[in-house]
Amino acid sequence: MFLGQFSYTLDSKGRLTIPSRFRDELPEQIVVTRGLDRCLVVYPTDVWEEISQKVTSLPITDPRGRTLRRVFFADAVNAELDRQGRVLVPDRLREYAGLDLASEVVIVGLDRFIELWNPDRWNKQNDNQMEIMTEDPALWENLQI
Repeated sequence: MFLGQFSYTLDSKGRLTIPSRFRDELPEQIVVTRGLDRCLVVYPTDVWEEISQKVTSLPITDPRGRTLRRVFFADAVNAELDRQGRVLVPDRLREYAGLDLASEVVIVGLDRFIELWNPDRWNKQNDNQMEIMTEDPALWENLQI
């Protein structure tokens, strides 16, 4: 289970160190791709396979299904952690997420996968999430906690 958030620096070669507590839970092979909110997502391969099966089950005759396939698969890369626990983040994915070389990245654990965020975008997203939760108490009620 991936929990919490951490700040690490993307090095000058585009490598990002994954927090040690997350590395222990990751398999050798991972997938890095675009997230839906201008962030990147790191999926363990078993989670990636589960989600990709759902995406590929959508009919290709539906324009929304084709669009989701393109968003989900076109920029996805197979990756692995090096000996220092770093993952290489390709240029096109860094550009999409607004991650600059030698700059800070917020690494967020979301149970079964990890998101990588530009700190400014994360702060805005986090503020927006709290407003939504405050404005719509039904979201909490649906959890039935």
